[in-house]
Amino acid sequence: NVSGGESHGLVLQPLWDYLHQNHHDLLRSPLFPVALSVTTYFVLVGLYTVLDLMAPTWPSINRYRLHPDKPVTWPNIWSTLGVTVYNHLFFIFPAAIAQWLWRPPTPLPSEAPSLWSFFLGILGCMVVFDFQYYLWHLLHHRVPWLYRTFHAFHHQYNQPFSLVTQYLSGWELFSVGFWATVDPILLKCHCLTTWGFMVFNVYVSTEDHCGYDFPWAMHNLVPFGLWGGAPKHDAHHQRPGTNFAPFFSHWDWLGGTNTLPTPSGYSASEEPDKMKDND
Repeated sequence: NVSGGESHGLVLQPLWDYLHQNHHDLLRSPLFPVALSVTTYFVLVGLYTVLDLMAPTWPSINRYRLHPDKPVTWPNIWSTLGVTVYNHLFFIFPAAIAQWLWRPPTPLPSEAPSLWSFFLGILGCMVVFDFQYYLWHLLHHRVPWLYRTFHAFHHQYNQPFSLVTQYLSGWELFSVGFWATVDPILLKCHCLTTWGFMVFNVYVSTEDHCGYDFPWAMHNLVPFGLWGGAPKHDAHHQRPGTNFAPFFSHWDWLGGTNTLPTPSGYSASEEPDKMKDND
């Protein structure tokens, strides 16, 4: 008879055995986590961008947009895509090469994580990351020099769409990437859990900026308003003094910075000189 704990471990073991036996060298490479995150990001923003381009002529899509009267235009796409490609060429690519040269190959244990530790590890990384970014985000809004120098760049769009996710200064991109890399190490996660966290982190970050309120979005699945999601982050881009946490809602509740999503078409801003519509 297999105990309960062992049976949970066996759930992921066949997958881990397959990856271990067929993609051993790829998974051990220090470049793999970077390639995984970058690929996940471009696949997601590619899908959302297709929806953005289809939405004006497809009411079944447009009705889920937070701002159905403000279509995403080709100039919006080229501008944000240009910055994204620039950041990947001049920040992410050099960082990946540095990892490849200086980090040892990733050790691959023979045993997979239990299903419980896999999901608990991802949740733990999300909670830690959420706290780190809440403090970073709050500080960069409350200190004018930090806002002007590093974070105002991200706020040039007051109605975000998926490609705004990485429309960032180099410093902000470095900060986000650093925590996403270090947190699984601090929590001593299995490498499979680490990769799961990276994919999920990219997914929810992109969803936060996507500009859609789909029924299957995280904020509609997590009960009691515990998850912020795209509507609350959209409100942050319009009211920059609110909703600083990237994922959960509890720090904004505790800090008095929580606000409800604004109605579609709302355009007021606390920092209007640093905003622009998606026109």
